[in-house]
Amino acid sequence: MTLLQARSPMRDPDQRDAVVMQRRGWWLVGVGFLLPGSAQVLAGSRRLGRFGIAATLALLALLALAGILWAVWRTALLTVVGNAIGLLVLEVLLVAYALLWLVLGIDTIRLARLPKVQGGARAAIAAVAVIATVAPAALAGYGASLVDASRGLVSDLFTASGPPVEPIDGRYTFLLLGGDAGDDRVGLRADSMTVVTVNAETGAATMIGVPRNMRDAPFSEGSPMWGPWPNGFDCDSSDCYLNGTYTYGEAHPELYPDAAAQGSSPGIEATRDAVEGVTGLELQFFVLVDMHGFEDLIDALGGLRLEVTERVPIAVEDEPVRDWIEPGTQVLDGHDALWYARSRAGANDYARMERQRQVQEALIRTFTPQVLLTKYSELARAGTDMVETDIPQSMIGSLSELALRTRELPITNLELVPDSGVTTGDPDFDQIHAMVQAAIAEADAVAAPTETPEP
Repeated sequence: MTLLQARSPMRDPDQRDAVVMQRRGWWLVGVGFLLPGSAQVLAGSRRLGRFGIAATLALLALLALAGILWAVWRTALLTVVGNAIGLLVLEVLLVAYALLWLVLGIDTIRLARLPKVQGGARAAIAAVAVIATVAPAALAGYGASLVDASRGLVSDLFTASGPPVEPIDGRYTFLLLGGDAGDDRVGLRADSMTVVTVNAETGAATMIGVPRNMRDAPFSEGSPMWGPWPNGFDCDSSDCYLNGTYTYGEAHPELYPDAAAQGSSPGIEATRDAVEGVTGLELQFFVLVDMHGFEDLIDALGGLRLEVTERVPIAVEDEPVRDWIEPGTQVLDGHDALWYARSRAGANDYARMERQRQVQEALIRTFTPQVLLTKYSELARAGTDMVETDIPQSMIGSLSELALRTRELPITNLELVPDSGVTTGDPDFDQIHAMVQAAIAEADAVAAPTETPEP
């Protein structure tokens, strides 16, 4: 009978005993922090406590599953968190858990009955309880904000619909366009054009720089541009430079009536067809970067580390030099990185192409998981303002995994310029196609596993 009537020091403590109340307060705060809900099971609403414990264990199980997937099946994890629906579910879970933690933490402070704790221990328990309540909830809230930024980026940037696309001949191939809609020209023209082709197994990448001033770009008979240009893009004016295909496509939208519905535009599709003819590669995806938003991206990354080989002027053509980008290892902010890539003063298009490819490769190297985790919100804001692409959301996981492999390998570069034997005013496209295939073979050979000779 005496045992049945004994007080429980947690649920029904002797509030006159200062030592008991102090110990009880520390215990409730400690166990409530280590396993949210346990304080309620011990001293409050057992139903609320069990719910908190179950939610915590479920969250830990999800984190463990994510860790296992990252180790053994990273593509699946990236696919789940790389689409708007998956990110929305994750965001809701994080917000819900942050609110639950706050509720449990505040209730734990109530259960600790701090007015009954004497001396300095009262303030100490209160301070620790507040930190243990606010800090994890704030961390979950910050995680939810990152997920929200990711969801906005995915929704705004990537095509929502569309099944995954299979590689062609074992490769994924992208057209990177640096868009320049300056005040001195009608519409947008590609200031830089680069083809990136990546081995779908190894991640070995080849970057092919295509000069914007190349003439006579050929089109296949299946291209809408074949009709008006059966002999290639061959007029006498600069309108028929390769980058003029964008302007021509935009001026003749009837050639590509379905482009907008597919997340593209007539100008991009005309350029894609032209670059396919030049390189002999089928371009599965495009990425268009607005050069005027380029500065924001570099600044969001915290700058771009480059090996500058010669002085580059910061100056508009035919105007005095404002400043110089000096040789050596430099960390350039967005303003200087943009000038480094685009400066025309004292240089021809081919020197600019080399600098642009250097910047592009540095960007690939800079996008590490650590950078994404610490600067994701800034990158997401910059990305939605400056990038367009037709990559479907269903491809984010597999292409992200492929990008991680690409970062670990050297990138093979091919510039289709006179120094490489290409005559841009009168190109030999059979020669160019052979050069492209040789560069791809070189990249694949570098990435091929080395066979151990038999003893």
